[in-house]
Amino acid sequence: QVQLVESGGGLVQAGGSLRLSCAASGSILSINSMAWYRQAPGKQRELVAEFIGAGRTSYADSVKGRFTISRDNAVNTQYLQMNSLKPEDTAVYYCNALILSSSNWRPLNYWGQGTQVTVSS
Repeated sequence: QVQLVESGGGLVQAGGSLRLSCAASGSILSINSMAWYRQAPGKQRELVAEFIGAGRTSYADSVKGRFTISRDNAVNTQYLQMNSLKPEDTAVYYCNALILSSSNWRPLNYWGQGTQVTVSS
């Protein structure tokens, strides 16, 4: 059973910083991709940042220059460093990963439970 567990959300003032973590656990053979999404109230879930292969990353225009995605393959964990936070960054942030485990013959898409980030003005 593969699980993604996020942590690091909370309440912060505009201009502040937060660091989100997402730890993958279970019978993992390989992690093909990892990404962060977010969903604000009344809005669709949107892609925030992702790894696009060969160590390259991609970001939503709204967070470029402020957010940084990183990962530690040794512990199957990815991070999202969020700086210069704005009230419009308020959302539930979700970890997403495409993972091949010993329980399945092909990689499956997994989601974390989400962590709330609230930025006050």
